[in-house]
Amino acid sequence: MDSKKMRFNTKAIHGGQAPDEAYGAVMPPIYQTSTYAQTTPGGHKGYAYSRSANPTRTALEKALASLENGTHGLAFSSGLAAVDAVLRLLSPGDEVIATNDLYGGSYRLFTKVFEKYGIVFHFVDMTHVPEVGQYINAKTRLVWVESPTNPLMHIIDLRAMAQLCKSKGVLLAVDNTFASPYLQRPLDLGADIVMHSGTKYLGGHSDVVVGGLIVKDSALAKELYFIQNAVGAVCGPMDSFLTLRGIKTLHVRMQRHCENGRALARFLRAHNKVEKVYWPGFEDHPNHKVAKEQMMDFGGMLSFLSKTGSYESAKRIVERLQVFTLAESLGGVESLAGYPASMSHAGVPKEEREKNGIVDGLIRLSVGIEDINDLMADLDQALK
Repeated sequence: MDSKKMRFNTKAIHGGQAPDEAYGAVMPPIYQTSTYAQTTPGGHKGYAYSRSANPTRTALEKALASLENGTHGLAFSSGLAAVDAVLRLLSPGDEVIATNDLYGGSYRLFTKVFEKYGIVFHFVDMTHVPEVGQYINAKTRLVWVESPTNPLMHIIDLRAMAQLCKSKGVLLAVDNTFASPYLQRPLDLGADIVMHSGTKYLGGHSDVVVGGLIVKDSALAKELYFIQNAVGAVCGPMDSFLTLRGIKTLHVRMQRHCENGRALARFLRAHNKVEKVYWPGFEDHPNHKVAKEQMMDFGGMLSFLSKTGSYESAKRIVERLQVFTLAESLGGVESLAGYPASMSHAGVPKEEREKNGIVDGLIRLSVGIEDINDLMADLDQALK
């Protein structure tokens, strides 16, 4: 069956995949090799050296393209390596407009690495798309968007942003890590590039570090493939295999992440020790209607502030958790609690963090797939 005709749940298992040509293995084998025999100089069958291409990585890249309804997928050694590849499309003097409360690692890469090479970054509120237009000028080459954003769960209208970018001749790249392709597919909404930290929901088991890019345009894909090969930040065959294995259950995991996320968001909002909950499923959440239109559900990520709202209070809560684990990252089967100010967003200056609402008392939750009653009980005892 043609992958393009498959529904998502089937694509997660079969999209872009076929039994291995050598022995008919149902799962793509781990081709743990650096080089390949050639019958004559340059006479290889598509594989010569594993930095350039590896059959296990090719299988992952085809799966990524299928999940996002793209035509070309590229797999990298981490999400940030994938972001780095996109920025290498730029030249000194080019300008980038980015979401103002984006992931701290992306912010660090933008400001501490690429600013040194003459790339100019503007970090702006994108919740009202028409207002973004005032920052676009003749030097703007790229708009970088997260939706939902990390960690405040702001929702950006991706279709409207794509229309704005196309009218200005600017590339639109979307970090789709929080939503996963199960919940939204930015290429279908007009984006040019989709980025994933596959470490999170795609892998889904906190046992791999991997990144991905997906595009539809062949010329853009050719540029990115050149960068991937020339720079060399590719993921290895074992990481490719583990991510492929994770993708097979993406749809069923995301269903439970969403169910548990909804229940916990409502539980926390009703809790007498909680001041505010950031979750796009609430009808009064900014751009809730947009989220409802462009997402299948509202995901398993949320953030909250206790009534005290202090660093000491947040520290006490996360240290008391017993089912939730205090740890970096997100998107695994286990529930994780994070403290953005000193973890995911430690690379963002305090003044900049607080200006964007990432205050010292903020706690971010990656809601896993455990029994919801155990998760509620754990948060309740930690909040007392």
